[in-house]
Amino acid sequence: MGLTGLDIYKQLPKKNCGECGPPTCLAFAMALASGKTELSACPYVSEEAKEALESASAPPIKLVKVGTGDREIQLGDEQVLFRHEKTFYHPTGVAISVSDALDEDELQARLDTINGLVFDRVGQQYRVDLVAITNESGDAANFARTARTVAGKTNLALVLVALDPVVMRAALSEVADQKPLLYAANNDNYEEMTQLASENGCPLAVLGDGLDGLAELVQKIVDLGYKELVLDTGNREISRVLADLTQIRRLAIKKRFRPFGYPTIAFAQGENTRDETIQAAAFVAKYASVVVTSASGKHEIMPLLTVRANIFTDPQKPIQVEPKVYQVGEVAPDSPVYVTTNFSLTYFSVEGEVEASKVPSYILAIDTDGTSVLTAWAAGKFSGEIVGEFVKSCGIEEKVNHREIVIPGHVAVISGKLEEASGWKVIVGPREAAGIPSFARSRFAS
Repeated sequence: MGLTGLDIYKQLPKKNCGECGPPTCLAFAMALASGKTELSACPYVSEEAKEALESASAPPIKLVKVGTGDREIQLGDEQVLFRHEKTFYHPTGVAISVSDALDEDELQARLDTINGLVFDRVGQQYRVDLVAITNESGDAANFARTARTVAGKTNLALVLVALDPVVMRAALSEVADQKPLLYAANNDNYEEMTQLASENGCPLAVLGDGLDGLAELVQKIVDLGYKELVLDTGNREISRVLADLTQIRRLAIKKRFRPFGYPTIAFAQGENTRDETIQAAAFVAKYASVVVTSASGKHEIMPLLTVRANIFTDPQKPIQVEPKVYQVGEVAPDSPVYVTTNFSLTYFSVEGEVEASKVPSYILAIDTDGTSVLTAWAAGKFSGEIVGEFVKSCGIEEKVNHREIVIPGHVAVISGKLEEASGWKVIVGPREAAGIPSFARSRFAS
């Protein structure tokens, strides 16, 4: 468990200078104990105190990196149980499993499928993050060869899944420079696996026997001097895994129980890939840092990545597009001009319907801090004056030979102010984006 506020207070300089933020050293100590500030905020803390207070100032869940360069993904470093308390920082890494028992053609086909798991949605690109290479052949040479092939033909981080240190060493001889996650150290092999991880600078998964066994094994590995760890209790029943992941997160954050202060990994295991996808989505929600699945169909992975995006998108920072003039189709000086907000979901809904209308058009995306039309209007961010100012400054007046602008039907009330501010004639369009195709064809189609 982490130090109490009074324990921390005893190590502080007791100047009560307020330079750290809180007005007194005691208040700072309490904030540090609850994870609401960092020790570095105190400009006068001694080096001896820094060392003594390391456990209190360290993040409740350690940041662990897998891969290098463009392949690198970051795990852990989370501060809260629930997103609304602060935010979630590092989305769950999605790993697709690959067996080393596949022949050359099967392996290439599998990698082609994995490389194709890239999706564009509301202006963002979704993709999987890792390939988990499993030693199902039992052969060290096969495992090493498969690891080399995967590393050479994908741009994804690697997980090496083998419990035999000899087999693991063979694969590391091929891909150690990629800093793969080594899975896994257990009670039988933890000394050899820890040595391999330490020698090669790779993160190490710890495979326990339940929560208690995992805590004991983590402590043994930490005592050997290695802390780049990822945790797995070893349970595979979905209800048990969810309970374990929740307890690890809760104990790490609420109790500062250091043996559980590391990212986690979970394996989706169902009777079919559909069940695996459902399990994987549950593990993303509660609280896996990496989830491994054999599912690789686009119809399976796209929903999983969408769930992940929904969970890890900061609700205080909505997904936005750049506020500017957009062109849909081969626009001309007489093309219609629509206006909407820069909230990605709103903008791409409008863009899709404008494209479906077959009438080339301009779309003005107003900066509303990523809020929808009605929300922005209610907050005073989509008023006639603001939209009018944007019309004057965005350059649309140099692109068209007319002065007509279409606004969403829900905010028809801004028409008068917009005409005054811009000098443009306002056309009240459909209330919903779905009404744009018929509206455009009836009004603008030649």
